[in-house]
Amino acid sequence: MPTTDIPARDGVEIASNETVWSGRFPLQIVKFRHRRFDGAMSGLRTWELWRRGAAAAVLPYDPVTDHVVVIEQFRLPALAAGLDPMLVELPAGLADGTEQPEQVVRREALEEMGLAVQRLEFVGKFLLTPGGCDEHCSIFAGQVRLPSLPSDGLVGHGGLASEQEDIRVRAMPAGQAIEAAIAGAYPNSVTTIGLLWLAARRDWLRARWGDA
Repeated sequence: MPTTDIPARDGVEIASNETVWSGRFPLQIVKFRHRRFDGAMSGLRTWELWRRGAAAAVLPYDPVTDHVVVIEQFRLPALAAGLDPMLVELPAGLADGTEQPEQVVRREALEEMGLAVQRLEFVGKFLLTPGGCDEHCSIFAGQVRLPSLPSDGLVGHGGLASEQEDIRVRAMPAGQAIEAAIAGAYPNSVTTIGLLWLAARRDWLRARWGDA
């Protein structure tokens, strides 16, 4: 379970911190003050804070075929938001205890895609919902080798049966995936961030990984 502690910081006063739900991911009601831009302390503020903790995701990329690999799976929150619930995503997961981000993405790529990630290139660390959740995702590009490229792009299926995961794995030409991201086709922010980074760094990455 993620920690419910809030780090001390100059200019921030925690008046109270109550855990009102302690399921898999705790929900806290925090009352606090913080120093304003004019130097004064703010009034007492009350915030709901959902504690999901550290996550990591990887954009699998084959520099030889110039293809990326993505997953497709059903997401209930997307349906609740009025969106198509079958999202195009990157393999991702939450850190298990002291697990490092690099370990997370290698594990998730195997579980969700059946692919071994070779080299990793760090993209950045991003807060996914800064208005109410502490979840922060470290995103990487990961070098993979695709043994073949089916005409329909369908590589296979993945996921853990124990978690009722139903995941479809698909390879896409990198240029096609990038154009879709630029057009706003992917409501999943992690997918879009990874592909826009690849758009900016694709030639550099192919040169960097070209000797493998």
